[in-house]
Amino acid sequence: MATVDDLKFQEFDDAANLLAANPDAVTISIDEPSEKPKKKHGHQRDSGREEDDELLGTDDSDKTELLAGQKKSAPFWTFEYYQTFFDVDTYQVLDRIKGSVFPVPGKNFVRLYIRSNPDLYGPFWICATLVFAIAISGNLSKFFTHFNDPTCPYVPEFRKVSIAATAIYAYAWLVPLALWGFLMWRNNKIMNIVSYSFLEIVCVYGYSLFIYIPTAILWIIPLKAVRWVLVIFALCLSGSVLAMTFWPAVRDDNRRIAVATIVTVVLLHALLAVGCLAYFFDGPELVVSSITTELPHNLTGTTKAQ
Repeated sequence: MATVDDLKFQEFDDAANLLAANPDAVTISIDEPSEKPKKKHGHQRDSGREEDDELLGTDDSDKTELLAGQKKSAPFWTFEYYQTFFDVDTYQVLDRIKGSVFPVPGKNFVRLYIRSNPDLYGPFWICATLVFAIAISGNLSKFFTHFNDPTCPYVPEFRKVSIAATAIYAYAWLVPLALWGFLMWRNNKIMNIVSYSFLEIVCVYGYSLFIYIPTAILWIIPLKAVRWVLVIFALCLSGSVLAMTFWPAVRDDNRRIAVATIVTVVLLHALLAVGCLAYFFDGPELVVSSITTELPHNLTGTTKAQ
């Protein structure tokens, strides 16, 4: 029968000393469970597609959408509901502007910058700034063109502000609406893990227009070659952001439909830039002719003589 001393806790020496004293003893080492080796064999997926799936993972996206739904639970007719769309700080806005100006190949703009908190603050003020930049730069361009030219005096065109505002805001809202409706229609036919909300698409389009603000200011330079180089450069940057953002949403669709969708998105973006340049900077000159009054005076004098 075991004594009391045998039942007490005892401090044992190292395993090496125990084995030296009793070679037939069995030792068990309790270590942290090691990770299972990863399988080296298997089907390898395309690197670009795998990166897009990682960026557009459904687990994190579902959690984000659920959190967003909890945060935006106020009724749509209340001020609190719309206040959430402008709940963004300066650092987030600047970070999103940098992401739209310096796109990273293979990175998704929505997943990296927008999906955590889509906003309307940045797109609204970017569009407003672009409107005044185009209107003011267009008038300054005409002023410098007709400077010291008495035959063609400069006349400010304030209507350019309203025209620019109509064009910019219509593009920033109607094109995302059409694209969102098209993606929803195609996702109903083809099950796709990638989906964008209307607010996310508007946010992407709004931030993609930022590059046109410094471009419009530089359009004051009265050289057509320089202006077209600036248009192409700005279009390559902003167009690549749109293409890399919306390609994962249509890549599982029919190949022709997917390519046609991306081409249409880029062409509409280019049409906005080229249209603004052609109308506000290279548009036809309005010749203001003064009506002479000699003919009415002559007619009046002839009538009195009769």
